Amino acid sequence: MHNSLSVFMTSLAILIAGCSSSTAQKSTSLFSKSETFTRQDSLRGSITPERSWWDLTYYHLNVAVNPDKKFIKGKNTVQYKVLKPHQVLQIDLQPPLKITKAIQNNEELKVVSEGNAHFIQLKSPQKEGAINSVDVYYEGNPKEAIRAPWDGGFSWKKDSNGNHFVATSCQGLGASVWWPNKDHMYDEVDSMAISVRIPKNLMDVSNGRLRNIEQHNDNTTTYHWFVDNPINNYGVNVNIGDYVHFSEKYQGEDGELDMNYYVLRDNLKKAKKQFKDAPKMMKAFEHWFGKYPFYEDGFKLVEVPYLGMEHQSSVTYGNQYKNGYLGRDLSGTGWGLKFDFIIIHEAGHEWFANNITNVDIADMWIHESFTAYSENLFLDYYYGKKASAEYVIGTRSSIQNDKPIIGHYNVNNEGSGDMYYKGANMLHTIRQLVNDDEKWRQILRGLNADFYHKTVTTQEIEQYMIDKSGIDLSKVFDQYLRTVKIPELEYTIENNTLKYRWNNVVKGFNMPVKVIIDGKVELINPTENWQTKTMKASSIKIDKNYYINSKSV
Repeated sequence: MHNSLSVFMTSLAILIAGCSSSTAQKSTSLFSKSETFTRQDSLRGSITPERSWWDLTYYHLNVAVNPDKKFIKGKNTVQYKVLKPHQVLQIDLQPPLKITKAIQNNEELKVVSEGNAHFIQLKSPQKEGAINSVDVYYEGNPKEAIRAPWDGGFSWKKDSNGNHFVATSCQGLGASVWWPNKDHMYDEVDSMAISVRIPKNLMDVSNGRLRNIEQHNDNTTTYHWFVDNPINNYGVNVNIGDYVHFSEKYQGEDGELDMNYYVLRDNLKKAKKQFKDAPKMMKAFEHWFGKYPFYEDGFKLVEVPYLGMEHQSSVTYGNQYKNGYLGRDLSGTGWGLKFDFIIIHEAGHEWFANNITNVDIADMWIHESFTAYSENLFLDYYYGKKASAEYVIGTRSSIQNDKPIIGHYNVNNEGSGDMYYKGANMLHTIRQLVNDDEKWRQILRGLNADFYHKTVTTQEIEQYMIDKSGIDLSKVFDQYLRTVKIPELEYTIENNTLKYRWNNVVKGFNMPVKVIIDGKVELINPTENWQTKTMKASSIKIDKNYYINSKSV
């Protein structure tokens, strides 16, 4: 998937950012407006020399949260394996939070800060293969989320009874907006302890399983959670409120799964009704994607004061106990009101985002395209193939085609928001090309099995789908992920002859497409050159399941 031009363009972006790249990815710059990146973008978005020499093994985040003062204070124990000797370790933390000290082997270490990146100068020799740890202490008033979850940080709210209602969200902006960590997607910690100290009248719900509740003499309580599986940084969360709890057991593909629900006290009755979509979701997605990836940690839905987010094993919910997206059908077809959008979409991310995680946020389509596509697969499971097709086709009205879906690499740059529904329609189109629903299901399940708990690149996902489908989809991916151009099928009918070709496509685009001629479905194989087909009908219809435009010329 590499070529000399893409290597040059990617390298140019990195040079502008002031930091060298460890990998060269296929560029999207050819079709996007020029963007300028800074050294801070590179320190955040690339695998720097101060990151590459050590592999994360374990975190223990221990933090006290004071909602009255919107203040947090604590430490993160960062355990790592030395891959090659080096004496400087990069930890990320965003202002206004401050690292107050870093300690290894009972010695305080010098910390050199450059914006969000903090370079800890280690004293002890870092020997290859050794397992070491460093304690990073920090405190401050973290960035407040203005429009969570799109604008990350802490949400400091109150419920209708005047109790504090607090939550974190940080996708894109980065987990370092509220806790110190190795803030890059490529290296997921193997396991993690999360200890959150809060006022005693409240409860904290975080990822994984609750191991212990510790009462203190100063009217505070610490909730100790433990995550047994690898977890991405932005998937870690703190949710604080006057919660009540209910649960159920789900008999799934990997045995008995604990499904736990935490909601505000006044919403218990509504939640018990609305959250019936959760086991329905689990049944549909285990069918399509394979076993839920985190049986050891269980599954949780947690009410929060914003719309929702895919925090691993701690999916957050704020959809006001309505079907659709805050009561609205994003597809305009009616099918979007058959399910609670946040339960289905955010839980779908347990497979695509939390199980399979992009190495670089430029490839976030791997998270969002598959998960937006999961919405119509949920409908497929319960209402049939026609309903699911109508839904995903209906979501095309949200597509902007403003810039490519894939962003710029190594600078923490997301591509277009079209990664949701343009990406979903690309996948729906590929399903038509595979033309075998069971084979398609096995490709989706295979992705989650073969990339289980792994970080991946676009190239890996593309090649896997090409190999397993037996179809060269490379030009399809190039067209939909790397350009803003929608394929246009041009055709004309004269003297019982159909002439057709692809226009507005990448060079070499040759995707076959189904057309309906005189009520009969036929497969044609357009290229960029005009082709002809003898036929008696005077008109044709294009199968709407393909995300293309058509024009009679």
